[in-house]
Parts: sequence; structure tokens; C-alpha cells
Amino acid sequence: MRSTKAMFTTGLAVLLLLSGGPAFSADPVKIGVVDLQKILETSNSGKAAQNELKVQRDKMQADMKQRGSEIQEIESRMQREAMVMSKETREEKEREHRIKVSDFQALQRKYQGDLQEVERKLMGKLQSDITSLVGDIAKKDGYLLVISNIGVIYALPSTDITERLIQELNAKSGKKAGP
Repeated sequence: MRSTKAMFTTGLAVLLLLSGGPAFSADPVKIGVVDLQKILETSNSGKAAQNELKVQRDKMQADMKQRGSEIQEIESRMQREAMVMSKETREEKEREHRIKVSDFQALQRKYQGDLQEVERKLMGKLQSDITSLVGDIAKKDGYLLVISNIGVIYALPSTDITERLIQELNAKSGKKAGP
């Protein structure tokens, strides 16, 4: 809903600007386009965010794999020893197994939530940096409108300021890395 409303508002703004109203007839309309996916894939900040997310995901997956192996070991041990176990022992082992499976599922849900939170924080920080830099570039170079490539069907290549944004984002992150 919010995305549709934003696209409608952006489309309306572009339409009004391109209609050649009297306030804009003397100056050409300057619109910038940003490829957010390219920034995520090629900028230092985007790569760092993706790497941090991968490290967290790999750590969680390794833990889940180990716990899954423990559950499988319990299951196979129960199957092997089922004939020699007393009814009480079998019931106790089944109860322990159910608890382990329940704990595994709860941990899996927790890890999914944790991973989503890490992704939200990392992408939020990157989005904030991009928004700030886009505002600076737009003001400095006189862009009337800068839109992302999400939802854009056509844009002249000369309006794409993604490479410049990546360079400035890299320069900004390089300055932060120093003392």
C-alpha cells in the first residue's frame, strides 16, 4: 500500500514536472536515477553489510545443523534400542526427543527473527547513508528529482548517478575506517 502510494506520488510529480508548467519552462528538468541493487552489490558499504549478514547466517546455520544432528542421533538410538527398552525408558526417551525437537524449532524461529533484525539494522544504516548522499548530490548538481530504479520502466542512461553515488559512498566509508 505504501509502495503504491509512493509510486503514484512520484509518477504524479514526474508528470507535472514534464508537463512543462510555467515555473519550469525556462530550465530543463534534471532527474537522477539510482540503481539500489547495484549499490548493494558493488559499494564497500553494501558489500560489508552483505558480508556481515552472511557471517551471522552461517553461524546460525552451523548451530542448527549441529543440533539437528543431535536430534537425528537420538532418533536412531531410540530405533536401535527400542526392542530392549522398558516401556518407561522408551516413554522417557520419546519425551526427551519431543523436548529437543520443540527446542530446535523454537531456536530456529528465534534465529530467523534475529537474522531479520540484523538485516533490518544493516540495510537501514545503508539506506540512511544513501539518502543523505543522494540529497547532497541532488542539491549540489541541481537535480529536481532522484528516484530509485524500483518501479522505473525507462530512464535515460545519462540520468543514472549510481556510479557517482558508489564512489562517494566508498569515499565516505573510507574516511570512517581511519583513526
